[in-house]
Amino acid sequence: MQHWLMKTEPSTFGVEHLAAAPRRTTAWDGVRNFQARNMLRDEMRRGDEAFLYHSSTEVPGVVAIMRIVKEGYPDPTAFDRKHHHYDPDSDRADPRWFMVDVQLKRRLARTITLEELRAHARKELAGMLLLRPGNRLSITPVSEAHWKFILSLE
Repeated sequence: MQHWLMKTEPSTFGVEHLAAAPRRTTAWDGVRNFQARNMLRDEMRRGDEAFLYHSSTEVPGVVAIMRIVKEGYPDPTAFDRKHHHYDPDSDRADPRWFMVDVQLKRRLARTITLEELRAHARKELAGMLLLRPGNRLSITPVSEAHWKFILSLE
């Protein structure tokens, strides 16, 4: 099993939305970065777990744990001219964008803030992609050691 961190803006789609979804499950669509796409398409597997991370908010941080319940498949929003994730260069015969389905496993007892994570960036969370300057990826892998340490902060 692999671990991931998946960023979202809670005003667009947050833990409240996921908790309200049927079976607490939804598609993780709209990713339009090739490196993140490759992880969705090639690396994420059913049963993997991911931290749900709220970004672009007053207090960014890890708020929940999700489980990958369906492996990468073509993102239909790329083909929908009326959808804000539409990509005119996408081709159904050779899809450019992919998504996975995620299910809320549980909310964390509290938000583990970005500030708190940064406080451990030189030691316990050294090398974590989220904490690297300039990192803008919405999906990043999380090592087993980092996963366990973040959970210990709860």
